[in-house]
Amino acid sequence: MLSVGAASGRRAVAQTLLISKQNKSAILLQPASQLLLQTLHPNDISSPTPFSQCCRRLSSNLPYHLVVGMPALSPTMEAGTIASWKVKEGEPFAAGDSLAEIETDKATIDFEAQDDGIVAKILVEAGSKEINVGVPIVVTVEEEDDVAAFKDFVVEADSGSASASAAPSGEGLEEAVVAQTSEDAAPKVPKEHILMPSARHLSQSKGLDATGLKGTGKDGRVTKGDVIQALKDGVELPPLNVASTKAAAPEVGAAVASPSAPPSAAPPATVQPGEVSIPTITTSGTYTDITNNNMRKVIARRLTESKSSVPHFYSTVEIELDNILALRKKLAAKDIKVSVNDLIIRGSALALRDVPEINASYSKSGVKMSDSVDISVAVATPGGLITPIVPKTDTLGLLDISTKVKDLATRARDGKLSPEEYQGGSFCISNLGMFGINEFSAVINPPQAAILAVGGGVKKIVVNTPYVEDAEEQELPSVKSVMSARLSADRRVVDEATVALFLSALKCYLNKPELLLL
Repeated sequence: MLSVGAASGRRAVAQTLLISKQNKSAILLQPASQLLLQTLHPNDISSPTPFSQCCRRLSSNLPYHLVVGMPALSPTMEAGTIASWKVKEGEPFAAGDSLAEIETDKATIDFEAQDDGIVAKILVEAGSKEINVGVPIVVTVEEEDDVAAFKDFVVEADSGSASASAAPSGEGLEEAVVAQTSEDAAPKVPKEHILMPSARHLSQSKGLDATGLKGTGKDGRVTKGDVIQALKDGVELPPLNVASTKAAAPEVGAAVASPSAPPSAAPPATVQPGEVSIPTITTSGTYTDITNNNMRKVIARRLTESKSSVPHFYSTVEIELDNILALRKKLAAKDIKVSVNDLIIRGSALALRDVPEINASYSKSGVKMSDSVDISVAVATPGGLITPIVPKTDTLGLLDISTKVKDLATRARDGKLSPEEYQGGSFCISNLGMFGINEFSAVINPPQAAILAVGGGVKKIVVNTPYVEDAEEQELPSVKSVMSARLSADRRVVDEATVALFLSALKCYLNKPELLLL
């Protein structure tokens, strides 16, 4: 038995091959990870190997080898980009060595070998984009002397000739009978009436002549469905002959005109609407098309699904930051550096612990309550937005949270996160305050039930106590830094009252930041 796949810690499922010692051919038993493996041997085998087993015999002159396909290095990976090859043609490799760096939809991951071998032929060069999972990328052999045989190796596609075999004579006779029947079923109406009104309107609106189609209506008339099906199947219809339509009008006029009418009574020539030339409108300016990478394609697909299928509702609370800023200064004086975002993450983790209904996710079977508070933090990278996870956030202190977030953000921008570090999470925080954004609404990342959108602090005049009539002294308003926090929640999981409890708990922790140090 031979297993070929990615390293065990990368969530890539290996495939198992059954190797026969007699003819050294391979049959794929468990194509679980969609990794295409093809093995060939010079000994020919009489019975053909089905393509469904992903085993193809391309040549009888090549030595034993493996054709390795693009692996699925993450559960959501459908295609990948080969960033670089770590080995060259003719170089040997051992189990555990990195063969290539593959860019998935979220990160760049090393593709590691599971057995020893030699690279005989690289089928896909570095930098090739959008290589679907299962497409052959490299050929490996066991013996160094076999490398030269693959200098001009090319993977050929199945011809499918079996399905194109000739039909028996009985079927040919039946086809002749059908053809004769079709001739007998020729349209019995004139060509000018062959089109049904709806079919005529549709074809003329598209400038096409559909009178040549075989109709399925009464007496062979062409219906609207016939025209739609022809357009769908890509049938080339001739353009509509507008000149003949225009010529018909003078002929009719000449037929009804009186022969004794003087020449001066002839109506003046008029310009038909179809002959009016419409000038072409050109726009100025230049633009550049930028191809979306795998990450942005996944983000676009998931956010579209979220906004179209998840019932969002939004709740906003304003939180004063003066106490948090004062605590940061005290900690900085003791050479302890934490950011406002670290304090917000810590406060959100404690609020989730107090209101666990928010720390949940939606599934078809019902609401799933998470036992662990795992907060995802949105990080902007050149390739798109990614949300690395801080596991068990409620059990970490401020310094631990600060160190963890910095490490995850750095490796996220470098594309070095492993799949388990950004897939999952029970709650998400997106902070745009450092970019000068006062408030915004974030899109929920399914299956999570909520995401917190944090804006920047703004100086506002705040009335600390309500006005008391007939009081001798009133507390004066003051200027404070106020932050807007807006929670986007899934109405299928939580209701408005539960969200209000969570935001109240978060506001309490941030207004009394000493509680975050406990």
